[in-house]
Amino acid sequence: MKRDIFLNTGLYCITAEKLSRGRTNIQVVREMLAAGIRIIQYREKEKSMRDKYQECREIRELTRKYGAVFIVNDHVDLALAVGADGVHIGQEDLPIEIVSHLAGDEMLIGVSTHSAEEAEDAVRRGADYIGAGPIFPTETKENAGEPAGLGYLEYLARNIDIPFVAIGGITEENIIDVYRAGARCISLVSEIVGAEDIGVKVASLRRKLGIDAE
Repeated sequence: MKRDIFLNTGLYCITAEKLSRGRTNIQVVREMLAAGIRIIQYREKEKSMRDKYQECREIRELTRKYGAVFIVNDHVDLALAVGADGVHIGQEDLPIEIVSHLAGDEMLIGVSTHSAEEAEDAVRRGADYIGAGPIFPTETKENAGEPAGLGYLEYLARNIDIPFVAIGGITEENIIDVYRAGARCISLVSEIVGAEDIGVKVASLRRKLGIDAE
C-alpha cells in the first residue's frame, strides 16, 4: 500500500534553499539522499514555475536513483509534469477531491492540518497522510499559525488511522518529545537543510530516534 512508505521512516525532509547555507536545492537533496533519507518534499515559494520545473525534474531523477519518494508541495500540475510520487496541499489550496481527480489513484496526497477537526476532515475526504503542525513556534514557514503542541500529536496517534508527519519548530533537542508524543515520521526543515554537514546531522537524529542508517 502506498501509505506504507511512512511506516518507520523516521525523517521526512523538505527543501528550503534560503536556509541552506548557500547550497542549492539540488545539492541539499543529494546530501539528504546520500544520508539515507527516503522521503523528499520540494517546497519552493519564490522561484518561477519554470525554475521549479527544472529543479523538480532533476530531483525526480535523483530520488528515482535512490528509490526515494518524491513529493511536490502545492502544485499538482508540477507534480504530474515531473512524475512525482505525491503532492502536498494546504488548507487554502485546491480541495482534496479535485487534487485526487487530477492526480489519479497512484499519487500520494498529503494535507497540512492544525487541529483535530482538520485532521478528521482530511481523513474523511481521502488524504493518504497528513502534516501535523506547527508543533512548536517556527519561523521557517510564513503565517504558520499558532503551535498545535504535543497534545495534537497524542490525539492523532490515538485517533487517526492514516500516517502523519510532525512538523514545525522541531529540533534535535526536542525531537524525542515529539517521538514520545506518538510521531513516527518527523520533519525538521531548518535543522537539516541548515546543518553544516547534512549527513552528520541526519545520522545524529537517527541515533536519537533509534533508527539504523541504511
